[in-house]
Parts: sequence; C-alpha cells; structure tokens
Amino acid sequence: MTAPINTAVIGFGNAGKTFHAPLVAACPDLNLLTIVSRRPDDVRAVYPDVRVVPDFETVLVDPDIALVVLATPDVLHAPQAEAALNAGKAVVVDKPFATTLADAERLVALSAQTGLLLSVFQNRRWDADFLALRAEIASGRLGDIVTVESRYDRHRPLVRDRWRENDGDGVWLDLGPHLIDQMLVLFGAPEAVTCDMAIQRPGGLTPDWVHAVLRYPDRRVVLNAAMVAAAPDVRFAVHGTKGSWLKSGLDTQEDQSKSGMIPGAPGWGLDPNPATFVDGETFARFPAPGPAGNYLDYYAGIAAALRGEGPNPVPPEEALLTMRVIDAGLRSARERREITL
Repeated sequence: MTAPINTAVIGFGNAGKTFHAPLVAACPDLNLLTIVSRRPDDVRAVYPDVRVVPDFETVLVDPDIALVVLATPDVLHAPQAEAALNAGKAVVVDKPFATTLADAERLVALSAQTGLLLSVFQNRRWDADFLALRAEIASGRLGDIVTVESRYDRHRPLVRDRWRENDGDGVWLDLGPHLIDQMLVLFGAPEAVTCDMAIQRPGGLTPDWVHAVLRYPDRRVVLNAAMVAAAPDVRFAVHGTKGSWLKSGLDTQEDQSKSGMIPGAPGWGLDPNPATFVDGETFARFPAPGPAGNYLDYYAGIAAALRGEGPNPVPPEEALLTMRVIDAGLRSARERREITL
C-alpha cells in the first residue's frame, strides 16, 4: 500500500482552519504532517498529533514534506509559491492565485520549468449547486444557454479590521475568482469583460460591491458580489431556450466544517434547498435536486496527480485564465469601458 503524501498547511486562519486542514486530514491519500501557525495551542486543540512550526522557512527545508498548501493572506501567495517550487515542493495555492496577473504568469512558467505540480484551490467547482448546474446543462433540458446570473452576496454592513478589507481589490479579488472560475469551466474564455466596482459601506477601504458582465458571442454572463445584501435570494438564475434553472442559498460545506463536521461524514455537502427548473413551454416549476457537494474530490485529485494517476484538478493554466479575467475587470472598472480579453 502506498504511503500517504506528507503535506504542510501554511496558515491556520479561516482558510487553513475551515478548509485546507480538515480536507487534507480527511483525505486518505494525504498526511497532514505540519501546520505553520504562531498560535500552536489553537492548532493542537484540533490536531494534537500534527507538528506545529512558527515559520514557513522550516517547511521549505523539511525533506519529509512533499506538498505545501498556502492558506495565507493574498499578498503572500506568489512569493511563497515561488519559494516552495524552488525548494522542490508541490504547491496548492488558496485562491486568488496571486494579486497580479504578472505574478501568476511567473508562477505558471516556474511550475513548467521545475516540473512540479502547482494548483489553485477553486473549491467552488465542487459546490453542490454548481455540480447540479453542470449536470443540468449537460442534460440538454435547458436548451442553449443565453443568460447566466451568478451572485455571491453577503450581509456584512460593518467594515471589519482585517487584511481582506484593509488592502487590495476587495470582493473582486476575494469572491470574484469563485464566480469567474465556475463560468470558465462551463463556457470557456469570454470575448470581453465589463466591470463596475464601488465602496458602499461607511469607512470601507476596498470595493465591497462588484458587478461584471462577461460577453460571449451567443450569451451574457452576469456576475455580482456584494457585502450589503440582507436578502441574498439569488445564487444562480440560468436561462436557456427550453427553460430556466433557479437556485438560492450557498453551499453548506463551509458552515459544516465550521461546526466541526468531518468532511465526508454522513450528510456532508447535502443541499437542503435544491434548485427549481422552470419549463419553457408550460412554465410549470419542478424541484431539481442534484448531487452532494464534495470538496474532498479536489484533494483526492491532487493526490492522484502527484502519483501520476490522474490530471491536476485545477491546473495553473486554468487559474491563469481566471487571473486574466480579474485583471480585465480591474482595468474595466478603472477605465470605465469594456476590455477585450
């Protein structure tokens, strides 16, 4: 039996504690060997048998570690990924891939040069609602898709003192990668991007509202992310020539992990609020349940790729395309015009 792949998770904030550490620990083909954190007591309260080290450099020189998972602030993604690749480690980067397109391009080139796996944690490909939408489109029941609205709205009207809200490009860099990546999986690269951003909360330092339109030859994709939306009723509204598909509510896996549920446990990823299909001829509405979400599939894919048994679940070239759309959106908002990709 092949030994599991020794893995280090860098950071034990929300990303490390809620997503990466639980998923790595639950993946039978990976071994959560080390967590980098300056709060060792917090880590040991959850993972008493895992090594806790205070700095990233300790991981880089540890010959036992094959895979490094970066669950650190956005500005550290590119330099830490570069250091890990140069140290001979495979790398998973939490989204966003980087804070600039140039940094992302440099990382893709370095991964190709070293021959080491580089992947971006686009976990929302394994949301229950997105899996259901992919299956619905593939079935043909919606016909040709002409309009997609995808929203990621929250109600956090008070600005919090945290790095995500103090610096950077706000929700476009935070939530935009999720929204964009899903649409690229479904439809590929758009022809052009139009984007508008705003700061709507008093005291806000970064954009907390964004509205983007991805232009395709035969469809339009509308993306929206907001931090002041007390009624986030629309997650997806997908309209085709034969019918529509409507979905509200967010995937449950993040909240399940925060509650202490082990990934893969009974009930993990089940959607309590399935979508609705609207028939285009009769206008009758029918429930449209889909499969459970499963972020574990991402890390199972990483392990298989490292063993040469399957493809990288999110190859860096795909993450780079997401960064190109993000960059185009920033330019569009700044210059007040459509940007051709």
